[in-house]
Amino acid sequence: MNIKAITGLSLALLSGGSLLGQEGLTVADSIRKAWRDQGGLRAGQAMVESRQAEAEGYRDLRLPSLTLQAQGVRTNEPMMAFGIKLNQARITMADFNPDSLNHPDAIGAYGGSAVLQQPLYTGGRITAARRAGDFMAQAEAASQERRKQETAQAVVEAYFGTQVAEQALKWVEDSRTWIQGMEDFVGARVRQGLMLESELQRLKAFHAQIDAQKAEVVKQVHSARSGLGLLTGTGPVEGPLATPLTPDFEGGMRPSKEPAKPAAGLPSGQRGDLLAADLQARAATEGAKAAKGSLLPEVGLELGAGTLHHSWSEKGNWTWAGVGVKWKVFSAPDQAKARAARAQERAAREMRDFKQQQAEHEIRVAREGVMAAQARYAAAKESLAAAEESKRLREARHKEGLAPLIEVLDAEAAVQGAHTLILQSLFDLRVSRASLDLATGTPIEGVKP
Repeated sequence: MNIKAITGLSLALLSGGSLLGQEGLTVADSIRKAWRDQGGLRAGQAMVESRQAEAEGYRDLRLPSLTLQAQGVRTNEPMMAFGIKLNQARITMADFNPDSLNHPDAIGAYGGSAVLQQPLYTGGRITAARRAGDFMAQAEAASQERRKQETAQAVVEAYFGTQVAEQALKWVEDSRTWIQGMEDFVGARVRQGLMLESELQRLKAFHAQIDAQKAEVVKQVHSARSGLGLLTGTGPVEGPLATPLTPDFEGGMRPSKEPAKPAAGLPSGQRGDLLAADLQARAATEGAKAAKGSLLPEVGLELGAGTLHHSWSEKGNWTWAGVGVKWKVFSAPDQAKARAARAQERAAREMRDFKQQQAEHEIRVAREGVMAAQARYAAAKESLAAAEESKRLREARHKEGLAPLIEVLDAEAAVQGAHTLILQSLFDLRVSRASLDLATGTPIEGVKP
């Protein structure tokens, strides 16, 4: 494996501080910052509040409605003129004169009314709409919690991806230091006539390649920190990242104990998207009931009072009370809406079942991902030990003139490849654990909303 391939593998891991700092921004702080400051999640919270307000509106459908009306009118239309006088309680015998009835003088009036309407029976529409509204509000809240967990998973990937990027940069610096030492050694041998000039030129070319790789990795580190800031809603992240890539350390990147195996069995929590799908199915069921209720009769109570003035002293007052029944015996649009609501109910139930199956698949894949990352990490440790020993032996043989320089460079490339594999496996292990938590509904990194 050459150094170019190794660096390419390292860059593939990049996604968003510092591996070396002991104090600074923790991954839990990053997650909470994202939940608090990210614009996308704030928009989601606004949607939750919107659904809650809609649910309150549906609950209030069972309450009576009060309508106040004020009016002023002036007319000489015969029927209205007679009716206005009658409502003003000032009809006289002269008003029955045919000439007055047929050609009344213009008359003015002002007044108002108050009407109280109370639904008594609506075929279950109000109750169903209220329940549907409550379920939809709860579903949106559950979806918001799921969005938070998905954001937390993305933050974990970006946070530890940044650490991988910065550790890759550290190892590039180590390689530059090593190659400089090799150049000094080979240069001295060339001047003594013990080695060919081509050996020194090969080292210089290798050195230039590492310098180019360093510039690329530096760019990726800056990009990674900017990406982490985008997720947390704070702009590019500065300063050290305090949470290590592995929970326990001994000697830099080497963990002091093997990562624990992922727990088997049933999911440990309720996934927000599954809860939302179930609530949406319940809401669709209630929506179908409400649509069916529109085909049934409705009964309502109406109470009212009105007044109409000719002057402050000349006025008429009246009240009324009534109970009415209304029934759309046939309404093609309402029947079509009822059929559509039943189809939506079936669709919501099918989607709920599919999401459950999808969740079970994601859990299986996530668990296998954790196991695979653990296996890769164990293999990487063995590869690193072998590569370091091979490099030590080849360097010793080269200094004695028993091995060509190309073998030493190949050994260095193998060490860097093993380092990269260590980083990749640790990064994959941390991210796959977050993916498993996301799949099972467990708080990611133990951080709860």
